[in-house]
Amino acid sequence: MFSISDLVLRILKMRYLSIDYGNKITGLAICDPAETFISPLMALPTSNVLISKIIQIIKSENVEALVLGLPLNMDDSVGPQAKKVQAFAGQLKKQINIPLFFQDERLSTFAAQEKLVPMELTRKKKKYRIDALAAAEILRAFLDSKNSPPPTLGTTDS
Repeated sequence: MFSISDLVLRILKMRYLSIDYGNKITGLAICDPAETFISPLMALPTSNVLISKIIQIIKSENVEALVLGLPLNMDDSVGPQAKKVQAFAGQLKKQINIPLFFQDERLSTFAAQEKLVPMELTRKKKKYRIDALAAAEILRAFLDSKNSPPPTLGTTDS
């Protein structure tokens, strides 16, 4: 069953910024306010200025909500990397006043790598593009689940 906030989220269209947080590089992707187009935005070094750069992007791009990829283990458990992402989310939430959602990001990097196969890029250029593309994959999955029709209640035959 959906809560009122779930239903409102399905109706409202917003400009989302997706974050693929990594130990060395963090990828960012964004969608238009109609949630029609998703664009890999950039990849930034994961450093002590990452949050301030994200805040600058939130302001300059009029971002209304964040989607943070959560790298769960294949058995749905929270591993060491997911704990790092949750800690980063906690730091970020202290400095922003927009909603932050988590999205399961399993296999997002693999999907991004598949898209780069036909391109002839250097290893360094691929590394940064992969993270931004992975952020776009995370955002696509979030918007697909957000915009999918709500499940119908089962009926019983009498």
